[in-house]
Amino acid sequence: MTMQKMIAMLTTSAAVTVVMAASALAADIHVLNWKGYGTDEPWAIEAFEKATGNKVINDYFNSEQEMLTKLRTNPGVYDVVMINAAFNDQATSEGLIQPIDVSKIPNYADIGAEKATSPMLNHDAKVYGVPWVWGLTALAANDKAFDKMPTSIQVMWDEAHKGKVVLRDDALEAMQFGAIATGQNINEIKDLDAVKAKLTSLMPQIRTFWSAENDWNQMVAGNQIDIGTYWSGSAARARKNFKLPVTFVVPEEGAVGWLDAFSIPKDSKNVEGATAFINYMIDPKFYVEWDNKVGAPVSANTKAVAGLPADAFNRVVMGDPKVAARIQFQAPVSDADREKYLAIWQELKVNVK
Repeated sequence: MTMQKMIAMLTTSAAVTVVMAASALAADIHVLNWKGYGTDEPWAIEAFEKATGNKVINDYFNSEQEMLTKLRTNPGVYDVVMINAAFNDQATSEGLIQPIDVSKIPNYADIGAEKATSPMLNHDAKVYGVPWVWGLTALAANDKAFDKMPTSIQVMWDEAHKGKVVLRDDALEAMQFGAIATGQNINEIKDLDAVKAKLTSLMPQIRTFWSAENDWNQMVAGNQIDIGTYWSGSAARARKNFKLPVTFVVPEEGAVGWLDAFSIPKDSKNVEGATAFINYMIDPKFYVEWDNKVGAPVSANTKAVAGLPADAFNRVVMGDPKVAARIQFQAPVSDADREKYLAIWQELKVNVK
């Protein structure tokens, strides 16, 4: 029997007692995520807190490595953490996150089967990550710099844009970008020397390396950049929420695909609140409002995507089979490869003034 039905059957005074008891059980929910990425939207948090009595407290990271470090060094602090699926295996193997009882997450039933059964999120018949949204790392262009939108990744090397090109300061993302530029599989880079050479030739074009979404947006607002790597959801927010002249481009050579999921840290003090929050975050009502108001990646919830306008970017473009054919989704990366990528990336960055 639901709380609402219980209250309806009680006298007024008894109902007040039940509501007070439920409120007493409410607690803080500490969330670890990228800043400005759905979980800290004021209107959404207000609605969730009003409905549940829980209070949402957000903390942030600027890279997956920082996220893992925060989980390692702050046991018991966080209740919900957003993890790129490619890093879920690492978090699971280190014992940083716990299995999730998805029977307590009603909206989980509407997650697309391919994503819900991803081996990156499921281990030993247990769920360690609830798929939330997916998107692409590709290119975003400053509309003012192009009469016609580019179609090739090679635009980054065009002398016409020298000093107005940006890359995210992330070794893995850079190597995968270089793999696409050299016609290789991002998850099986066989010619790392070719990737290094290609990225070396790009360094004279680079204005700077960005770390946070706000950095990228500020640069394009100041007309300081023409083109750069960016995330699909971030480009959507830049255009819709901040009215910036930004167009997301999926180059003919391909793009990096990623799946973001919610997990519950091993020592969470509020597992019940965490599952309620995750259920809210994958709810179609929240997602449609998020995408319409702010701009978002593609929901892993099929009903949520179906609820978008027919002409929405996340249906028309991201749902296009021709675009899907060019996506290479990230897989877990070994520590050895990650160290090699980091060493190359640090060497490359020295050449940018």
